Amino acid sequence: MADTATTPDPDLVDAFRALSNPMRLQMLLWLREPERHFPRERMIADPVEVGVCVSHLQAKTGLAQSTVSAYMAELQRAGLVRSTRVGKWTHYKRDEQRIAELVATLGRTL
Repeated sequence: MADTATTPDPDLVDAFRALSNPMRLQMLLWLREPERHFPRERMIADPVEVGVCVSHLQAKTGLAQSTVSAYMAELQRAGLVRSTRVGKWTHYKRDEQRIAELVATLGRTL
């Protein structure tokens, strides 16, 4: 039987797995200040309130749209971002509350 005091928190494991890819980490960093990293004039929604469209992330990374979507889905499963649909476009925004909770959990357990 596993000792729960030494068993890693599954949410932290998921977050670390999502952040282990340098490009996923970079995209999360860009989303911290979307107005600084993405041209506002080309956006159909407020990047601070709604998030950044996958197409803008794809253009900035140079990766295929399917790869960017898969990367963002991994970050979402880990609770690091939230998605919002605007028409046919999916926008992603950091989940600051969840990130703060994960950081607090990390501080208590590591």
